[in-house]
Amino acid sequence: MKTPLCNFCIKSGILCQKCQTKVKSGQISETDISIAKLLLQLEEKYSSLQRVRFNNAYDLNGILAIVVGRGDLRKFLADSGKIVKNISYKMGKKIRILEKEGSSRKFLEDLFSPVPITAINKIWLPDGSEVTRVILPGRPRRLPLKIANMKELAKRIKGITLRIAFERAR
Repeated sequence: MKTPLCNFCIKSGILCQKCQTKVKSGQISETDISIAKLLLQLEEKYSSLQRVRFNNAYDLNGILAIVVGRGDLRKFLADSGKIVKNISYKMGKKIRILEKEGSSRKFLEDLFSPVPITAINKIWLPDGSEVTRVILPGRPRRLPLKIANMKELAKRIKGITLRIAFERAR
């Protein structure tokens, strides 16, 4: 498994100079270290994790978003989702696995999964900023996470400012 820290530093718990610099600069958080350590332990049990790239993790209101490399989402969902269930059990939080690389549409589909996205619109504001409007079918109570948490995750991970709208029933 590839992580932003050295595997030796993660296993030993003592950070080298390079890894300490990443922690001090804020590039790596304590949550990242604990998730990397847990994933290295799970790697021994689940061989599909050996080819995974772990970027970082975000702890947000009882939700743990784990950001992985392109194409690694399905490796976490292998074995009937046992890896995600195991992480959720050990951390005591809801888990979302998201891919940072790739298109914004793919990222948003993963974020809102299992709710399908009806449309995605880009709105350019007069001040030059951009807002992405996601239109979903149904009602807000079907969402896997709270709307505020989804907006925060999209902003932190991909820098996307979200507006969420729902289709009206006809």
